[in-house]
Amino acid sequence: MVTKAIWVMLKAKPGKEQEVEEFLAQGASLAESEDQTITWYGVKIMPGMYGVFDTFKDEAGRDAHLNGAIAKALMAKAPDLFDNEIKIERMDILASK
Repeated sequence: MVTKAIWVMLKAKPGKEQEVEEFLAQGASLAESEDQTITWYGVKIMPGMYGVFDTFKDEAGRDAHLNGAIAKALMAKAPDLFDNEIKIERMDILASK
């Protein structure tokens, strides 16, 4: 059962929307190689507002992801692409289908 998740809200800098969308597409490709990442979603909420939602079976999987290539790329690109402070929200999944 999937029990852990993360959520990250991303606000693109003006004019960086296309780069953010390309970055998120690249993140999906990187997530394919993470065995412990069950699902990985890059979403567009509205123009200029994006998010990432990932799920994991356990804390070890979530920790592996947060110490992996996607998280490192996010933090490296953050100053150039995003207008908001990057805050990774850790969540417990209470129910799912």
